[in-house]
Amino acid sequence: MTILILGGRGKTSSRLASILSTRAPEIPFIVASRTTSPPSPHKQAIFDWLDESTWGQPFEMASTSSAFTLGPISAVYIVSPPVVDLFPLAKRFIDFAREKGVKRFVLLSASTFEKGGPLMGKVHEYLAGLGEEIAWTVLRPTWFMQNVSEAQFLPFIKGEDKIYSSTGEGKIPFVSTDDIARVAFHALTDERPHNTDHLILGPELLSYGDIADILSSVLGRKITHVSLSEADYVAWLMSATGVSENYAKMLAGLEIPIRNRELEEVNDVVERVTGKAPMTFSEFAEVAKECWL
Repeated sequence: MTILILGGRGKTSSRLASILSTRAPEIPFIVASRTTSPPSPHKQAIFDWLDESTWGQPFEMASTSSAFTLGPISAVYIVSPPVVDLFPLAKRFIDFAREKGVKRFVLLSASTFEKGGPLMGKVHEYLAGLGEEIAWTVLRPTWFMQNVSEAQFLPFIKGEDKIYSSTGEGKIPFVSTDDIARVAFHALTDERPHNTDHLILGPELLSYGDIADILSSVLGRKITHVSLSEADYVAWLMSATGVSENYAKMLAGLEIPIRNRELEEVNDVVERVTGKAPMTFSEFAEVAKECWL
């Protein structure tokens, strides 16, 4: 058994690789991304979603390389690319991987995407529809805590002491990518397939205003949440982060349920699957605070 981890340098994939190497060193795995630079401590392969000629490289490495103790790839952790028309691309890869002998798929989706809905929701529906032909799990985490430490919020917190959103006073159960990776580890390695979706939520409901207050306390300086209208947030995303108008509208659209307070729930999925309660945002902020200094 060899596990293929797509998006190998991403927030959940990199943590999943670390968990596998420490908790299950007997299970070989390959991390795949568009580049192998800088070098990784893990086995690496080139994989570019938008260049289908690269899709076979991890499978060739697993089956032919004498440099590594690998076996055929039997499980894949899917992190999809940021494209609007995702389903046709993802379906082609899943079919390709099945032809190569993959029997278990774990898809990183999001809490806002129900089965059959847009983007990963269509991929979720396809995996579930394969029935007993495969083992599958769909991870549907809520907003990542690491979005404020490793992604689009970081430069604005560090440089302007501000968090921009269109969420208003809506609250969400922010979750750490470490907890998501721990659930992914079990979905990939548990003897009994999960064959379900996991709504992965953090332990507490927080608005971005609450996040700003916690960061203010941890960092010793005032962090402010700037609440924008949906239209103004689209314009800000385009000008401040350089994304396209369509992608900015998609991102802003994801915040509508938060603003409408439709996502205010917590659950015990992380603890039930992993045996450990999820991290709180205050705990996370203390661990990560150096990145905002």
